[in-house]
Amino acid sequence: MRFPRNSADFLPVAVAGLLFPLSATAQENWAFQPMVADLDTPWAIAPMPGGGLLVTEKDGRLLMFRDGARTEVAGVPDVETSGQGGLLDVTLARDFDTTRTLFLTYAKDQNGGSGTALASARLSEDGQRLEDVRDLFEMKPGSSGGRHFGSRVVEAADGTLFVTIGERGDRPAAQDLGRHNGTVVRVNRDGSVPQDNPFVGQEGALPEIWSYGHRNPQGAGLDLDGNLWVSEHGAQGGDEVNRVRKGANYGWPVISYGRHYSGGKIGEGTSKPGMEQPEYYWDPSIAPSGLMVYSGALDEDLRGDIFVGALKFDYIARLSGDPLEEVAQIKGPETSRVRDIVEGPEGGIWFISVGEGTVYRMMPDG
Repeated sequence: MRFPRNSADFLPVAVAGLLFPLSATAQENWAFQPMVADLDTPWAIAPMPGGGLLVTEKDGRLLMFRDGARTEVAGVPDVETSGQGGLLDVTLARDFDTTRTLFLTYAKDQNGGSGTALASARLSEDGQRLEDVRDLFEMKPGSSGGRHFGSRVVEAADGTLFVTIGERGDRPAAQDLGRHNGTVVRVNRDGSVPQDNPFVGQEGALPEIWSYGHRNPQGAGLDLDGNLWVSEHGAQGGDEVNRVRKGANYGWPVISYGRHYSGGKIGEGTSKPGMEQPEYYWDPSIAPSGLMVYSGALDEDLRGDIFVGALKFDYIARLSGDPLEEVAQIKGPETSRVRDIVEGPEGGIWFISVGEGTVYRMMPDG
């Protein structure tokens, strides 16, 4: 390993002016460090180059922590906060250093219903407010109910944006290409539709759709070759990790490895021609949320491994190999309801513990 083996070799890092000692866990020899605390239902994080951290809270707050200050960033779009809806993901653009551009996903009011929307904005130089805020995309049609909004936004290497959208509790809609429910959509940074999207020009299909047949994908990230992976909630069992392919159908609710909460059978079984199989699935469900593929910056042995947060069993899953397997469960007091997980600019693994109301950074320590 390239990282110091003695946790005493770690230098405590001050983020947002908060200095905490590092603690180690026996699970796989990881060291955990709390970075910011006292958060109210945090949903997503974006460590900033040069220091600082952005955090979304579900009720509609975007917070910035930098140089000892905690700032509520003004200018966030109006957010519908019913049920599972709210202010969801935040992702920095690849050119954030020069453009200050970021992307948000959130639940948007839509004439009595609501749906997942994607917005872009520019973070002011002082971090006090969002400027030039505009919606790039919103799902249609909106619907009532507060379930299954997704949602993550990932910028691909070509600058297009992938957004994950849940089926909003309307199971059959995930198989309907005329609706955005249960899809991954792909748009350009100006909100226009890339002409190489798989359903452009197909009658009855929405052109933003990249893949469909998803239930509620709440984690997404690119692997080291630029391929998109998602983690998504099943019902009772059948949580999945999927490699997302252009135009592919991931089967919900026709196929699943889970069962309805009533115990009843879902759809037609676990496989059907023309429908993708998951790269990995959990039964019983772990309620997966954030997903990150690690670069190996601090440990080459972890290069390409997939880390997925679990909301239900309070751990971080590490998956590796071909076929993909869960090779480790990283678990401790810090991993209570892990909502988001990302790699920081320095190679640390940052994650949200909703149960602790805290953002932690973990480092390999062994």
